[in-house]
Amino acid sequence: MTKYSAKSASSFKFKSIRYHKGNWRATITINRPEVHNALNFNTLRELDIALNDASWDDEVAVIILTGAGTKAFCTGADMKEWNEDFRDHPSDFYKWMGVFIQTFERLRNIGKPTIARINGMAVGGGNELQMSCDLAIAAEDTFIKHVGVARGSVPAAGATQWLPLIVGDRRAREILLLCESIPANQALEWGLINRVVPRKKLDQAVNEMADKLIDKLPECTRYAKQQLNFWRDLSWGLTIGHAKDWLTVHTDSAEVHEGVQAFVEKREIDYQKLRRDQTSGRAGSPSKRQRRSK
Repeated sequence: MTKYSAKSASSFKFKSIRYHKGNWRATITINRPEVHNALNFNTLRELDIALNDASWDDEVAVIILTGAGTKAFCTGADMKEWNEDFRDHPSDFYKWMGVFIQTFERLRNIGKPTIARINGMAVGGGNELQMSCDLAIAAEDTFIKHVGVARGSVPAAGATQWLPLIVGDRRAREILLLCESIPANQALEWGLINRVVPRKKLDQAVNEMADKLIDKLPECTRYAKQQLNFWRDLSWGLTIGHAKDWLTVHTDSAEVHEGVQAFVEKREIDYQKLRRDQTSGRAGSPSKRQRRSK
């Protein structure tokens, strides 16, 4: 078997992420600050490629994941892409979700320690992304938030599975059902992240943690990760396939349509109207209502 030859980070020519390797580190930066580092299909594919390369490169001991700019670490799925590509084509969302799941699984099971450098808000899938990392350090002016049940989704790609394990059942329900911002210091108190530092000291804190991880035995670290992943893997394995299908089936639902449309139009959702439509039998996706009218 031919030994894998590590590639230079610059050779990949990524468009949606930045990738850098050096000093036993691989740093992956989601580079879409204009949309708060939201995850579209291309970003997920590039993340997967970079993570695969980092996993093979023996000169990479630690992976650092972050977002470009200062406003956002990551805000989850790109709602514009969802509106344009998936709302009327649920089968394409199923494929997208497959890539999403594959990327998160590669990050969680990469066999090397990972650090989330939380440089801005971590919302929805962004929080699931940082929870997929082993450790997390946040700038003190950042926050974590979930908006799924307020915007037409269910945060079942890590949040419903792992938040109860990390912060406890009651706090997980508060985060996911109320959709309120959790400031960095509160997230620290709840055990959702490991460190909170002033923004100007974020890189220093991340590098210090990386140095500590580098000065550990790699095989022992890898197997410790494998054992630590047990409860996350169990809850994930029992639920993610069902979630993938359920989210696909409901891509064309009235709730998803209204949530996505409101986001695109930058307006509030009339939640009580949705409830009134349900009680009167008028609820349903636009395509279903159109079929009923024929």
